[in-house]
This record gives sequence, C-alpha cells and structure tokens, in this order.
Amino acid sequence: MRNCFKKRASLALLLTFLALLVWGFLGSKYALEVTNYVLSSPKLTAPIRVVQLTDLHNSEFGENNERLVRMVARQQPDLILMTGDMLNGREDKTEIAVNLVQRLTEVAPVYFSYGNHEVTHEQMFGRDLTALFEEAGATVLDRTYEDVTVNGQMIRLGGIYGYCLPEKYLRTGEAKRWECEFLKAFQDTESYTLLLAHLPTCWILNDNLDIWQIDCVFSGHEHGGQIRLPLIGGLYAPDRGFFPGRSSGIYASQDGERVMVLSRGLGSGVGVPRFNNVPEIVVVDILPQRAMEEE
Repeated sequence: MRNCFKKRASLALLLTFLALLVWGFLGSKYALEVTNYVLSSPKLTAPIRVVQLTDLHNSEFGENNERLVRMVARQQPDLILMTGDMLNGREDKTEIAVNLVQRLTEVAPVYFSYGNHEVTHEQMFGRDLTALFEEAGATVLDRTYEDVTVNGQMIRLGGIYGYCLPEKYLRTGEAKRWECEFLKAFQDTESYTLLLAHLPTCWILNDNLDIWQIDCVFSGHEHGGQIRLPLIGGLYAPDRGFFPGRSSGIYASQDGERVMVLSRGLGSGVGVPRFNNVPEIVVVDILPQRAMEEE
C-alpha cells in the first residue's frame, strides 16, 4: 500500500512538473497579460493613460492579432506607444506589424520608434519603414519629437534609437554628440515629456535618469530576460549578460522625479524561446500630482 502511494505521489509530481513546463513555454508564446503602473506629475492637469507595446517580433495573438487589439482597446488608452522591434530584422515580412498599426490607430493615436530590428531590416531590405508605418497611421519618432495636446494639456513625445549617454561621456567616446543634442532640445520644455527609447541599458546602469530631465522613458529590448526563473528573474539580457537583475518593471531616478518603464515585450526575436515569461501589455496611468495627494 505504501509503495503504491509513493508511486502515485511521484506520478502526480511528474505530471505537475510536465504541466508547468508546457505552460512555461506555451503561456510565454500565446498568453497575454496587462501590467499596470501609476505615476504622478505636477506638470499635468488631467490624467493620461498610455499603453506601451514593444518587441512583437512578428508574433500574432489570434488571427490578425485580434486578441492583442481587443485587450489594448479594453484599456481605453489616450496614447499607444510602440517602442521598437515590432518586426524581425532579417525577415522580409512587414504585414503583421503594419496591420497591427492600422488596427490600433482606430483605438488611439499610435506613436512608433525604432528598435535594433527596424534598423537591421532597413539595412538588409532597403525598405523605408518610416514611410510604411506612417502610411498605416502611426507617427514615427526617429530622432524627432512632437508637442501634442492630450486631454486638454500639452505634452512632448519623442523617440530615439540609441544608448543616450549624457554629455560627460563625450570625452571617453562613449556618448554620441547627436544623441546629446537631440535630448537637450527634447527636454527643453515645461511640458510633461515621454520618450520612446528602445535600449534601456544606460538608463539602468548609468546615470541617464539623473542627468536627462525627461519625465518618463519607455524601453524594451530585453524581453524580461527571455527565460525567467523563480526568485531570480531574467536569465539573460542583451548588453548586460547573464542574470542581469533589473530586466522589467519601473525604475526611478535618485530623486524619484523621473522614471523608466521597461516592458518584457510580446515576442522573441532570438533562437531561444521565452519561458515563464508571459507576453506583456504595459498600461501607465499618469495622474496630476494633486489627485494623487488627495487619494
């Protein structure tokens, strides 16, 4: 009797392990979840809701990404930000990302910035992705910014593909002058600033958040570490190697005045599949500071 119980217990443990293993892979490819953050700023007079999508890598969630579009629409965003790698650099396919842009423009204004895969795609196939995505209805922010009115207030939206190191790194050759000039111009405003910047590395490891006076930076690229381990987090992040630590979430400057939102993203552009890493739609509510204080 005792041996029979042990065999059944062992079988149950094995089946549970196999079920978790299968879910770890399938859930990381086909499931979707929403992550919510709440910020505040004295620069705002009315709330703004932002949805961030990043690192789609030509993934599809339902036919024509129906499930993804439906979940985004359910959030009722004021703005939709796409922060790069929505297609694959070495794959001559654009229709998935273009179709998604077209459908999402019916939900809210869409702003698009480049990731490394858009850069690679243009180099390999000679295709003007800016023209393609703008024809689909997005505003592409590539080393550019726009002042737009959202809920009766002016905000500044910009996009850049680069590491964005501050000017003090010019003397070591690590910073790029054109990046510094763009960011200096971008931050020169009294309006609330939102920056789409695919690469998060220097916003995490260096003092970008402390030096650049940019209220909120949206990044991707790291896929949440691709494989997420219990109690440890992401296994590997580009530019930072194994066990990088901070590979998704929200991170603040030392004075708490500025933040970077780092999404795990939606897809996978590498040979290693995502594991224990459900694709993520990020929703950020940015409230007037008075409203937060009253709560």
